[in-house]
Amino acid sequence: MRNSLLEITPVIPANLSRLPELAGNLFFSWHRPTRALFEDLDPELWKQSGGNPRLMLRSVDQKNLDRCAGDEAYLGRYHQELHTLDAYVGVGAPPAQEPLVAYFCAEYGFHESFPIYSGGLGVLAGDYCKAASDERANFVAVGLLYEQGYFTQTVDNDGSQQAEYRERDPRDLPVESARNVRGEWLKVSVRIAARDVVARVWKAQVGRVAVYLLDTNCEENAPADRDITHRLYGGDESTRVRQEMILGIGGVRALRALGVAPAVWHLNEGHAAFLILELLREHLAQGLNFDAALEAVAAGCVFTTHTPVAAGHDAFSPDLMVGHFADFIRELGLSVERFLDLGRSPSAPGMFNMTRLALRGTRHVNGVSRLHGALSARLCADQWPELRPEDNPVGFVTNGVHVPTFLHQRWTDFFDRELGREWRDRLRDPQFWHALEHVPHERYWSTSQDVKARMLASVRERLQREYARKGLSPAQLRHVTRYLDPQRPGVLTIGFARRFATYKRATLLLRDRERFARLVNNPERPAVLLFAGKAHPADEPGKGGLREIRQLMMDQQFQGRVIFLEDYDLQLARTLVSGVDVWLNTPIAPLEASGTSGIKAAINGRLNLSILDGWWAEGWTQDNGWGIPPSNVQDPERRDALEAELILGALEEEVLPLYYGRDASGCPLEWVERSKRAMMSVIPAFNMRRVLFDYTQGLYQPAAAQYRRLSAAGFTGARTLADWKQRVRDAWPRVNLRVLTDAARELPRGERLRLRVAAHLNGLSPADVRLEFSAQRLLPTADLTPPALSSFGHGPRDGLWQETLTPTGEHDGDGAAIFALDVEPGECGQFRTEVRICPWHELLSHPYELGLMKWL
Repeated sequence: MRNSLLEITPVIPANLSRLPELAGNLFFSWHRPTRALFEDLDPELWKQSGGNPRLMLRSVDQKNLDRCAGDEAYLGRYHQELHTLDAYVGVGAPPAQEPLVAYFCAEYGFHESFPIYSGGLGVLAGDYCKAASDERANFVAVGLLYEQGYFTQTVDNDGSQQAEYRERDPRDLPVESARNVRGEWLKVSVRIAARDVVARVWKAQVGRVAVYLLDTNCEENAPADRDITHRLYGGDESTRVRQEMILGIGGVRALRALGVAPAVWHLNEGHAAFLILELLREHLAQGLNFDAALEAVAAGCVFTTHTPVAAGHDAFSPDLMVGHFADFIRELGLSVERFLDLGRSPSAPGMFNMTRLALRGTRHVNGVSRLHGALSARLCADQWPELRPEDNPVGFVTNGVHVPTFLHQRWTDFFDRELGREWRDRLRDPQFWHALEHVPHERYWSTSQDVKARMLASVRERLQREYARKGLSPAQLRHVTRYLDPQRPGVLTIGFARRFATYKRATLLLRDRERFARLVNNPERPAVLLFAGKAHPADEPGKGGLREIRQLMMDQQFQGRVIFLEDYDLQLARTLVSGVDVWLNTPIAPLEASGTSGIKAAINGRLNLSILDGWWAEGWTQDNGWGIPPSNVQDPERRDALEAELILGALEEEVLPLYYGRDASGCPLEWVERSKRAMMSVIPAFNMRRVLFDYTQGLYQPAAAQYRRLSAAGFTGARTLADWKQRVRDAWPRVNLRVLTDAARELPRGERLRLRVAAHLNGLSPADVRLEFSAQRLLPTADLTPPALSSFGHGPRDGLWQETLTPTGEHDGDGAAIFALDVEPGECGQFRTEVRICPWHELLSHPYELGLMKWL
């Protein structure tokens, strides 16, 4: 009995019997009035439980429940929130024509009480599921349920980070066991390293969306296998492989066992790429050969990469792969070499690369911002060896955020009063948000300062709890918090909160300590910097930066001006992004794939001061924050010095004067105008409903249509396309072009451009290829920058002129087919021209997906 846990749970009164239902749907994670029902049962317990409704209901004093059961005002709110949830989930089913999307991700950040996330990838996935729920999308998600999740952070007085992993009781989490038609707990089995590993399936309800989570802590498993899903991103390479097998292979099997039949499979990062192997196994079992099966699988799969450096992609040794997949390889009927080829990168052929598996097993690929899409196209260029990066299939959809989750409740109420409640349905309408221009500056500023004051109060309370827990001096606490005064929120407050990865450069402004000290200690225009973030336990440089900031917090010169807040989580993130005046972001460009914390700040009217990378390179409009251009120098020391100088200069010369430039009433009019423009420009462009729309139109619907084409009539299309591709690859080395009649170098307006080209096709027919004439306008200079937010669904770009040469039916003396162009140019100017040939088939998902192209 020593140290055993005894739990005495309250009995929920009959007239509050649906509180567990409200606690069990993650709708509460973005609906504050629902969370308030639980907080008001016992505000102190709410804080102690980490804002966990389920844990609250198991731990709250019976007297508190009985009190609320007899409180008419509380009961009125309770019934209102039940009505809100019932009305929300009770809306009709998704449109019948909408393809069912299965979304796979290794982590999800729904709420701080459900810690199965580590950072931006998980929070993005959580926001995406919430938007799918809001939009009534035909959508299901799959992930893993970790017993420990990511670590809890404490930082000692020396600045050393301590990582504590806590076991999570599933009873405390918003999950239920998924049941089969017989009412039994659903389990699936995956063959790993010559043994069967069993995974249980849990269901989390996110509004209208079901998220299925697998864990291996089953009595049927050996101890080592029970630990597979023990810790998020924990363990060695073998653990990572096994986690990703459970996610990808086990996740597909779980959906099949549930009777869920997705039309599209979305891999959110390469961790889920093993699902391609499971889909291959299914299609091979239907009698397809390997190449046809791969074509069919790839047609219906979407892959989103979030990683801006090649080293960030998961890669495993061949021995590790064969050791874990030996039985699976035999079931596929492949040789070991052919299996390993699925994950080989031409630039690093000695490893099995998950991104390469994803690229081979999908036909619809995107990065997560305009810059990141171009960078990913370059990183993966050798997958399509004869193409320029800008021509390969990698596109982009720029990330966004779930506005209801991160918009402060005071702004929600403000929008209801000033814009009307319909603003929730107008999130993607830029014209609607211009109505903010007509809101009086004083009312806007009053709301902004109210939100800031609440942030300051929350931060003070957080620090008080930390100092009390550590037994630190109250006098020291007073020094640290003396400028965090909710009654006087007039000190410029800058926030920096994110993972403490080295490329994010948390300490960039500390390079010039003297200048930085003068800036924050200016008695007329002071500033406070709030830092928060976790360094990966194995990232020593990241932990070193954290240590430097924490030690600076204790330095007399910076005490009260630089503050580090430990254990960054979603609750602290919501607090900071809503309340700081300026959101600082200092990544090494172009390593910020997208970033979303700055979006969360901007929708709350907070101004970004950021390097122009990721989303901000598209979001900055000159007047909605401050954009710092990357220095584009090779030497890292000089780059950091130059960019620190630019940021400090912007603070001194623009940010601080603008903030402290007040009118007679104390309102900084120009600051408010810029703050409004941040809201007006960012909310309609970078909300997650826009992101979901772009994925649906640009990726999901094309993928579903393509799979239907290839799977029709017993997969006739997949077989045809696979055979054709092999024939093209065999013939391609000896395909070549030569000019018969070159185009004139100068044409008067109204005359026709004529061109004849002979193509030696090495046994291919003219119908197997496409000859393209391409002209890029040099004068007037063409702006070929891709459109913002999404590369999909746009027509021809201005300044880029393309025409297709047609076969004439003639052949020259050596049998080459003759192609001709006869066209009237549509505009005047100087053009750089080229003629190229590529394989062509009507069943291709992307015109250049083979990666084969030759030029004259």
